Amino acid sequence: MKKIIALIVCIYITTTASAQIDTIPKTSGDTSLTNTNNDTVRVAGVIIINHHDKKKKEVEITIGKKEKHKVSNVKTSWWLFDIGFANYIDKTDYSLGGSYLVNRPGYPALGEDDFKLKAGKSVNVNIWFFMQRLNLINHQLNLKYGLGLELNNYRYVSNISYKQGGNIPYTNPAVYANYPFVFRDSISFTKNKLAADYLTVPIMLNFTSNPRNPKKSFLLSGGISAGYLYSQRNKQKSAERGKQKNKGDYDLEQFKISAIGEIGLGPVVLYGSYSPASMYQKTLNIKPFTLGIRLNNL
Repeated sequence: MKKIIALIVCIYITTTASAQIDTIPKTSGDTSLTNTNNDTVRVAGVIIINHHDKKKKEVEITIGKKEKHKVSNVKTSWWLFDIGFANYIDKTDYSLGGSYLVNRPGYPALGEDDFKLKAGKSVNVNIWFFMQRLNLINHQLNLKYGLGLELNNYRYVSNISYKQGGNIPYTNPAVYANYPFVFRDSISFTKNKLAADYLTVPIMLNFTSNPRNPKKSFLLSGGISAGYLYSQRNKQKSAERGKQKNKGDYDLEQFKISAIGEIGLGPVVLYGSYSPASMYQKTLNIKPFTLGIRLNNL
């Protein structure tokens, strides 16, 4: 093929220099030779252009290259979904007295075992309205951000219940009457979980190895997320009471700041998050984390 191309180039230069002919017709036997017009001939990957300069006969020979796929500086993906596990690290000192949340007059004091989770049934689901990637350097280093809902369900092993105040034997009702508290219930639950839902904004620095071919690209991201708690509820199911969904203020922090990260190959991404601060306002020192998978197209 190289010899054929070289031969055709030589013939073309010779014929155009002598001005005997100005075109090269397409041959029926060689489909790689194309006479596109009177000025240009394409031979496989070689392009020959006759500029027809009156003063100086000039022929330009260019080895053709495939045009690179242009990558946008801003790329947006809509409606992404995560599925994974939600859990936490419990650093609470339950030996301290005077806790209004887990140690109330008339109720047994609670301990670490009361807040243990069923790890396989404590679920995190994230619904991202959008994720956006902004090019910083060569489309490989990017700023990645989004907006979505972070839904966490903490499934308890024990039969604890959350209560929003009420008529209970407090030593100081004027202080504790409206405060939430947790207690061991008198019945057994087939399902008992705390649901905590956040409106979340993640911001990350993102590295993408092959931005022109996401299906074969390696990606790595790290940053922080800020979440606003918009719903908290204790969902329970038992033979005695049936299904219950108890909404209230259960002393959870209104805002949550987490360290977040993701690593992936092609469309499959592993994600994780960890909050260094307790998810509760007082008493309990419980630090939540998540780990899961995302089918990513960004």
